Amino acid sequence: MNELGRLEDLPQDYRDDLTRLNLVPLWPSLRAVLPHQVPTRRTQATCWPYATLRPLLLRAGELTPMAKAERRVLVLANPGHGLAKMQASAAIYLGMQLLLPGEWAPAHRHTPNAVRMIVEGEGAYTTVDGERCPMSRGDLILTPTGLWHEHGHDGDQPVVWLDVLDLPLVYYTETSYAVEGRRQQVVPGRGEQAYTRGGMVPTPVFERSRKAYPLLRYPWADARAALVALAAGRPDQESVQVTYVNPETGGHAQNILGFYALMLRPGQTLRLPVRSPAMVLHQIEGGAEVTVAAQRFTLAAADTCCAPGYTEVSLRNLSADQPAFLFMADESPLHHKLGVFENRG
Repeated sequence: MNELGRLEDLPQDYRDDLTRLNLVPLWPSLRAVLPHQVPTRRTQATCWPYATLRPLLLRAGELTPMAKAERRVLVLANPGHGLAKMQASAAIYLGMQLLLPGEWAPAHRHTPNAVRMIVEGEGAYTTVDGERCPMSRGDLILTPTGLWHEHGHDGDQPVVWLDVLDLPLVYYTETSYAVEGRRQQVVPGRGEQAYTRGGMVPTPVFERSRKAYPLLRYPWADARAALVALAAGRPDQESVQVTYVNPETGGHAQNILGFYALMLRPGQTLRLPVRSPAMVLHQIEGGAEVTVAAQRFTLAAADTCCAPGYTEVSLRNLSADQPAFLFMADESPLHHKLGVFENRG
């Protein structure tokens, strides 16, 4: 393999002329942007234990009223990207958000897609495009691009959820912005009531729903039941995993990031395929040991970790007699759209 020329090999007067005309020679930096075999990755395997994060989040509730926060969030930032960039991977933003009893986070809409994975508490809700979505632990709630959404809390205990957004990508394309709005009027009906059974969708007698996202709330009770049934019905199947999908199209629930729930059988160790997208893992129930290349994290309930793409990841259920359940987000839909998705087995 030929060694490429260095910038320092070029005469200074030539380099000055290039700079003056906003020109850059490619060859000295070619391997930085087109490395051989495996991409350069800034995303580092990182873990955020909830037991250490939670007290700081609750203190934020004491220090900063909602009127001064709009959204009270601690960002789970990946050190490989630099904490100031507030991203977990190239395309994934993570944040732990707190809502206290009686609070209301005002309505707004924004260009990045977002989902909420509920971590703890009862009595809160998110209103999305007029649909009121109750929040319970393990529920997944969509707030897709451009849809009005707000959060309220009628309960008596703090409610916390994990935000997952494609904000880094939207910010990179210089299309990220938000618009403030007024409190929404709630409309009757909820998507999970209409799309309550797999394989069946409402019949459009007169005309089909014009909603791009007909299902906004995916209850954990339904996802968990699907995983348990899948494990029982397919004892020979190593991977017990379901994908959150749009019930009208069969495609991913959102168009940039993919969302999944998976179950580890008691005592099971599962090796995930080495693929191009980065991933995020969040423990819903039980405990698991996550090995990312040479690093190892022990996840308890509500802990979160991330892994870069093109990296070996394996999961081990820490219980010998109880299943473990995890939520996973990854960049697969984006990679498929770009034509760069790889599964190296």
